[in-house]
Amino acid sequence: MPHSEVLNHMPSEFSSLKTLPEKLFYKGHPSLLNARKVSIVGSRKAYAYSRQVSTRLASELSKRGVCVVSGGAMGIDAVVHEAAFPNTIAVLANGLDIIYPKVNKKLLAKICEEGLLLSEYEDGTKARAYSFVHRNRLVVALGEVLVVAQADLNSGSMRSVEFALEMGKKIYVLPHRFGESEATMQLLDEGKAELITNIKAFADNFGEVQEEGDSFLHFCSSFVTYEEALAFDCEKLFEYELSGKIKILNGKVIVI
Repeated sequence: MPHSEVLNHMPSEFSSLKTLPEKLFYKGHPSLLNARKVSIVGSRKAYAYSRQVSTRLASELSKRGVCVVSGGAMGIDAVVHEAAFPNTIAVLANGLDIIYPKVNKKLLAKICEEGLLLSEYEDGTKARAYSFVHRNRLVVALGEVLVVAQADLNSGSMRSVEFALEMGKKIYVLPHRFGESEATMQLLDEGKAELITNIKAFADNFGEVQEEGDSFLHFCSSFVTYEEALAFDCEKLFEYELSGKIKILNGKVIVI
């Protein structure tokens, strides 16, 4: 994998953070930071049901050009990154030259190529207990809302919930059976979260489904720059701008 680079500017969403990272390192396509984003977190030991529903949710968001943000871990994180690809951002708790967890090696390499990897830690920095907590605050900050797909009481996902409440972010959860995902059930009971009862209706809040089979529009849905779109397909760039399918605003390509 290539060496990490440093972002020139912190994402505007980080204004909600109490403490900004000193630096933010990346690999991949930082243009994804310009897209609308939804953060999804959940258990590493996810039920088959949670995986299935999370896959549907991430896929529907990606179809609408929405970028799914998660933490690059096993379980729910890996599921939503894969389902949203290439519209996905993984925030890691270690330097970006370190593959962790090893089981996600292929996934992280894939995100590095066509999605976006982020970390506040320099290359060579190994993950520590505190760095996962720090990572969680960045995952939450980047999304317009936080979706907790599955969580046990006192889990790491609940630390993400604490960050979301501090930042004033809306929290959503998936429906579960009694005795399962007790933490998300508790959030509902306390009125701290809203239930997603219709995945497509939820995703519609963030955008419209892009034309199927149009790779150029799919590429542009990530708010790429004019130069990136020009390099991808110059003919379609001019054609779609003339036909009104896209417009150029402040050097960015906007899908209409």
